[in-house]
Amino acid sequence: MGGAIQTMTESRPIQQSRTFLTDLVFPPDTNHHHTIFGGKVMAYVDKIACIAAMRHCRKPVVTASSDSFDFLAPIKTGEAINLEAYVTWTHKTSMEVFVKVESENLLTGEKRITARAYLTMIALDDEGKPTVVPGVIPETAEERMQYEKAKERHVLRRKRKVEM
Repeated sequence: MGGAIQTMTESRPIQQSRTFLTDLVFPPDTNHHHTIFGGKVMAYVDKIACIAAMRHCRKPVVTASSDSFDFLAPIKTGEAINLEAYVTWTHKTSMEVFVKVESENLLTGEKRITARAYLTMIALDDEGKPTVVPGVIPETAEERMQYEKAKERHVLRRKRKVEM
């Protein structure tokens, strides 16, 4: 039905949560190697994951875990940091968010992937309690691949939590 109001539990296209962020890396953001601090990258990742999750569920969210965070290459002073995030999969009250980080040399146009991360975000109701989130609808080949592997990542997260 065109124009129908979507309920909070209806599944939504992954594209609806896709979020981009770009910033310039300045000297105060970097270490003695003139590369961005890892903690600064982690803060960007958490922020963009939060935005993507809120776009998906239209509720406040909190970070429950960052179970996979891989630094692949440095980002240097003067380069741009580009982040892309989207919800890959949902459980009852949780959302898995994938974040890709890349550097961009603004003078040459060269881009390279510098980090990847998976975070779990929990949606909250008006009382600050976990609340049900909509499912996701993967549409592209990349989205389908992320979605299909998400259940396995979810099982590994639960197993790790139990082992702690």
